Amino acid sequence: MTIASVRTHHLSAPLHTPFVTALRRTTTVETLAVEITDSDGRSGFGEAPQVWQVTGASVGGADACVTEMLGPLLVGRDPDDLVARCDEVRRAVAGNEAAKAAVDIALHDLAARRLGVPLVRLLGGTSRRVPTDVTLAAGDAVDLAAKAQQRTSEGFTVLKLKVGADPAGDLARVRAVRAAIGAEPKIRLDANQGWTPREAVRIIRGIEEAGLDVELVEQPVPHWDIEGLAWVTDRVDIPILADESVLGVRDLVEVIRRRAADMVNVKLAKCGGLGPARTLLELATAHGLGTIVGSMMESQIGVGAAASLVAAYGTSAVSDLDAAWWIASSPVQGGMRYDGATVVLPDSPGLGITGLPEKNIRVNG
Repeated sequence: MTIASVRTHHLSAPLHTPFVTALRRTTTVETLAVEITDSDGRSGFGEAPQVWQVTGASVGGADACVTEMLGPLLVGRDPDDLVARCDEVRRAVAGNEAAKAAVDIALHDLAARRLGVPLVRLLGGTSRRVPTDVTLAAGDAVDLAAKAQQRTSEGFTVLKLKVGADPAGDLARVRAVRAAIGAEPKIRLDANQGWTPREAVRIIRGIEEAGLDVELVEQPVPHWDIEGLAWVTDRVDIPILADESVLGVRDLVEVIRRRAADMVNVKLAKCGGLGPARTLLELATAHGLGTIVGSMMESQIGVGAAASLVAAYGTSAVSDLDAAWWIASSPVQGGMRYDGATVVLPDSPGLGITGLPEKNIRVNG
């Protein structure tokens, strides 16, 4: 049994609501799906989301990496030798973590399909339901309060509030959201690198003094400023979650060494797939850091893989798996779905993806 072909598909899907952060504003998901097919005709799927402002990954770049380097490496090889195939992918090129993640996920999906089990079973878990937070896109205090009320009425109990675009007004935004939803729902903040260290400490201390009960603050300062991240973490009580500062194992080791954060957000498209993500989760846990698994703006493929990882390995806090919730109409057939604030994984083999649009396809093999 061999890998017969590796195909790429450019997927584009509109969002039902603009997604706005301190780094960007988008109204669509632009992503690359990778399809790996074995000689029996079974296919596994993976995904490389385009995130120019965070990782620099693009659909075109990921397509070139898969088509010119990773695909030819895999065609004719044994898909059941999963660890070896994923190791070869990781060593084949420098960087290109989103492309590597797409191929890594597709190889795992294909392996699960060949065994006739859901991906979560291949990863060692059985649960098919995973809770998620929901993001409130950046906006003014009145708009955010209204959105918060709407999301809690839909059953979400953990709200991720995007801040950082206007530091001077962020405390008022948090105050307005807490007043709108009451004491029970959790609020977490994501500054997306939008604050300076001094702004971060001032704002977070203001939140603490006001008793606004914020669960955590994600990536308050620029990703490269590990010293600043540590400075903030040391001066506030609310846990600090590192996101853009941690792409892979070396980054996490540095954060641990410098005690720069209390928690880490692991994302498949940042670290290169399910294998590296498991290593990050285990390393963080071993050193006493809290964990969540996050998602970029991606489809049911990437979110399904991330949710399968959480279902198998667990995290210390509710994970951030709402990316596909923002999509107005799924660009893929089958896969995970949402039931209120819960990601529901399919009980069919692999990720449960049954089809992709037949357009913009490139093929190896």
